[in-house]
Amino acid sequence: MSIYQLLTEISFDGVALWAVLLVCLGVFFAGFMDAIAGGGGIISVPIYLIAFHRLPTYYTLGTNKLSSCLGTALSTARFIRSGLVDWPLFAPAMVFSVVGSLGGTWLQHRTPDFILKYLLLLVLPVVAFFTLRSHGWPDEAGDIAPTVQRAIIWISSLIIGCYDGYYGPGTGTFLMIVFIRMAKLDTRHAAGGVKIINLCSNVSSLIAAFCSGYVLLGVGLCASVASMAGHYLGAGLAIKNGSKIIRPAVITVLILLTAKIGSELLFPNFWS
Repeated sequence: MSIYQLLTEISFDGVALWAVLLVCLGVFFAGFMDAIAGGGGIISVPIYLIAFHRLPTYYTLGTNKLSSCLGTALSTARFIRSGLVDWPLFAPAMVFSVVGSLGGTWLQHRTPDFILKYLLLLVLPVVAFFTLRSHGWPDEAGDIAPTVQRAIIWISSLIIGCYDGYYGPGTGTFLMIVFIRMAKLDTRHAAGGVKIINLCSNVSSLIAAFCSGYVLLGVGLCASVASMAGHYLGAGLAIKNGSKIIRPAVITVLILLTAKIGSELLFPNFWS
């Protein structure tokens, strides 16, 4: 059997081997980016869309949740071991995130497929403004009343958790911006909170996708190995370098967001 035949005739869950390998490569880089600044879905979702081009978008989003879930669990564990998760502050946020994610996934499965590909048009300008308006991200926490800080973190976890369940890409980036700019957390502790909240919303959304039959288990597990490797390496860099690497990574995610949205507007059939 030739290499071409090997790549095209062998399949997992009906997906050709070349497409599975493409997904694994993309998911590795997505996990690396996601562990640093969130937004790994901006890389992984388009890769899944290419590999699953004959399937509805729901399979892309559901299978992506499986690989991102296991990868996020690994990077989250590294942040917890480093003492960068404030449990009294973020434990309630985890609950709000789960509720929001379940609601968002329920809504996703009842939304026309094409709408999912254009949702970011509404939020990208706002995210870009808050990210680029300052030249640096703090290594020390800012001055804010604890009650106000809790309200900001818990409400944003509910809203962004809903977005994560509904669509997903950029969730970690949005949480980072809110936690740093509005809730006045330092960069490392903000990243730790993002990891634990993102993991909770991912798990709840994955359960909903499983129950609806929108997860290709074989492909998702293969991609999960690559995702975990990327998350492990990315988390180590984020913990060690803090704002020096996290802010540039967030800006990179926003550039990728812009490129993705632009390609969808100019070439709407490419991602179908």
